[in-house]
Amino acid sequence: MKPVHQAANAVVLTKKSKIWKEMKKNYSAYLFLLPKLILFIAFIAIPVVWAFIISFQEYKIFGSEWAGLDNYIKVFKSEAFFDALGNTFLFTVVTVPFNVISALIIASLIHPLGKLSQSFFRGAFYLPTVTSMVIVAMVWRWMYNYDFGLFNYVLGWFGMEPLNWLGQSSSALWALIIMQCLIPFGVGIILYLASMGSISNTLYEAATIDGANSFQKWFHITLPLLKPSTLYLVLLSTIGSFQVFTQIIMMTGGGPGTATETLVHLIYKTGFRDFEFGFAAAQSVILFFIILLFSVIQFRLLRYDD
Repeated sequence: MKPVHQAANAVVLTKKSKIWKEMKKNYSAYLFLLPKLILFIAFIAIPVVWAFIISFQEYKIFGSEWAGLDNYIKVFKSEAFFDALGNTFLFTVVTVPFNVISALIIASLIHPLGKLSQSFFRGAFYLPTVTSMVIVAMVWRWMYNYDFGLFNYVLGWFGMEPLNWLGQSSSALWALIIMQCLIPFGVGIILYLASMGSISNTLYEAATIDGANSFQKWFHITLPLLKPSTLYLVLLSTIGSFQVFTQIIMMTGGGPGTATETLVHLIYKTGFRDFEFGFAAAQSVILFFIILLFSVIQFRLLRYDD
């Protein structure tokens, strides 16, 4: 038995030495990653763990008490939480497919153009992405203004009565959804264009020889090869939609009533207005698992073979 144990130990030591040599070889890369890793641990990992811990407490600034599952029970009994969940779900279900599909269509129209035209449209569609959402929300709030907003001005052209877009429950959430849909999904367009550029021309040439037209080449070659990009964009958009916050706080504050209340805005109010930090932490943990569940489902639905 001893020779077997010695051989096993030798294999383990050999693997460890190889790993150590590889780390020494690439130490400069690890040094470059170190600042990012420190920031990740300090501002993401530790707060996430801390939120999970205080979700089981009646947390107060000066002293806390163990609450067990009370905060989670309170969440599932909260009508406000399920109202916010419904609003967030509707926002996500409408905006994510629209943004991803529109990005795909726009990228498909831009890709055949020359390099100069492509560069122009890349910059034009990506510009809203780098613009602060606070500024974008302020502009759209003006556009929705009842007295002098752009949308009511257009309605006036057609002899229609002005609409209180953000001031009535029936239209407020849809006004935010329309805003999110009409803001170009710059990240998606850029990613799709990059993915289209990496597809080998020989595939299209072979399809042309076989008599395929432009739509058939797009549908049978381009679209399937864009599946990894689509998966990434759907996941990215879903996470972003479930975390929508800036538009809400800048344009409606969750109102009128709870018509535009979303999960992140509700968590913010619970923690920083009502100072129920344990309750807010429990809501955030549940939101995390909701996003995780949707991500797993989408990954399985859109998974691809390498």
